Amino acid sequence: MSVSTERTALAPPGEAMCPYRLVLEHVTSRWGVLVLIELLDHPHRFSELRRAIGKVSEKMLTQTLQTLERDGLVHRNAHPVIPPRVDYSLTDLGREAAEQVRGLAEWTARRMGAVQEAREVYDARKMASEQG
Repeated sequence: MSVSTERTALAPPGEAMCPYRLVLEHVTSRWGVLVLIELLDHPHRFSELRRAIGKVSEKMLTQTLQTLERDGLVHRNAHPVIPPRVDYSLTDLGREAAEQVRGLAEWTARRMGAVQEAREVYDARKMASEQG
């Protein structure tokens, strides 16, 4: 089913569309993408995940993990040991989403040269129109 067909089948435009958009935002958010891709390889403890992603605050990573857990994409496994140990892994649904996101990330890496070239053409054209 295509995205436009799904959109129509799921809900009409407007308020009813919000749940669909929210999940899409969660999966494609700056930190959501990185968490999903990182968890594809194997489960991670919070600190391992934070180091692997880099430049994410503890608060933002916590919020991202909670959001993805609520959406059914991430599983939080709290081990009853001292000191406490919590591992994060992908659910089957999360693995499916992560594979899709990874495909987009790989496409971005492959096509970055074309994107950069398009940006330069755009910037040059915009600068010329502002000067003349």
